[in-house]
Amino acid sequence: MSTEVYATPMTPNEVSMAVESGPTAAIEAPEPTAITAPVIEWFAENARDLPWRRSDCSPWGVLVSEFMLQQTPVSRVLEPWRRWLDRWPTPEALALEPAGEAVRAWGRLGYPRRALRLHAAAVAIGERHDGQVPEDHAELLALPGVGEYTAAAVASFAYARAHPVLDTNVRRVLARVFSGTEFPPPAPTVAERALARRVMPEEEAATWAAASMELGALVCTATNPRCDACPVVQACRWVALGRPAHDGPPRRGQAYAGTDRQVRGLLLQVLREHEGPVPQHRLDIVWPDATQRARALESLLADGLVRTSGDAFRLP
Repeated sequence: MSTEVYATPMTPNEVSMAVESGPTAAIEAPEPTAITAPVIEWFAENARDLPWRRSDCSPWGVLVSEFMLQQTPVSRVLEPWRRWLDRWPTPEALALEPAGEAVRAWGRLGYPRRALRLHAAAVAIGERHDGQVPEDHAELLALPGVGEYTAAAVASFAYARAHPVLDTNVRRVLARVFSGTEFPPPAPTVAERALARRVMPEEEAATWAAASMELGALVCTATNPRCDACPVVQACRWVALGRPAHDGPPRRGQAYAGTDRQVRGLLLQVLREHEGPVPQHRLDIVWPDATQRARALESLLADGLVRTSGDAFRLP
């Protein structure tokens, strides 16, 4: 298959023709430069204006955004991110307050252990790095709550370091364009990491990371991908193969209503709304099932999100 890339996206009819006429035999993956340059060019014209992408955003602001964006869409993060940075513009400002204040400010973002980990990271930054978010990937990776993806993202977006950034969106783009599969494996593989490194343009690594992430978020989406708007549809191996469906188990969204996660959230909401300890009877009214309520409260205590205060409960 030719790796020629059209300067403008194809029309829906052209995409349909490409899918219908795509060969069923094995098709070679495109050369990286046939993908990276058009995607970066597309990004320059189509990137969302997100505050953590702006040149005046601090490395701390980037780190906070990455914590908040884990398993949470951009639309839900924008306002909490702004409020967080207004209150705690530096790691030191957050580290000076109790961890419970971070949990309180986290609000309804979900997965509140992220708030505890972000607070712990702020403390570590003060203790190990004089209050400055480190540039080095290994030092970032050593911070509490920072995994491989977050370390690479902060190094790339805050300091323009060349590191492959493999979030869900980027992995989906790479899987479709280069491997011809609808979805990547559940967790990054050695082969995936090698591909990401090979594809990454050293001179524009940070821009490529943001651009491929944006393409996955806006165009090469998990459901109903907009191939007609894709700048590299002509070079996409998945399209050329006829967009074969994923052959693994169907992907299902996580249930929430009626789960322990919902009960945990309701209990935390009561605790966030009170400055001091909250007596048991105030927590008892949030959920009718006493067994599930006790289990959810016990898990919050085990996670360090709640502490006992005599016969009452409070944030840490």
